[in-house]
Amino acid sequence: MEERYPSRGPRSFQDRPREFHKAVCSDCGKECEVPFKPTEGRPVYCRDCLPKHRKPRF
Repeated sequence: MEERYPSRGPRSFQDRPREFHKAVCSDCGKECEVPFKPTEGRPVYCRDCLPKHRKPRF
């Protein structure tokens, strides 16, 4: 059976450039950029504040 695209591996999100959106951190009020479109009513945290709000991993 022939592969459809033999020269390429599986496609991933890395194939396209990330689109960043400007936002204001809900914790410190600093302007930041995030790789998703912020939704009204949901908090957005900058890179410095995000670890304080993440649930610990086991």
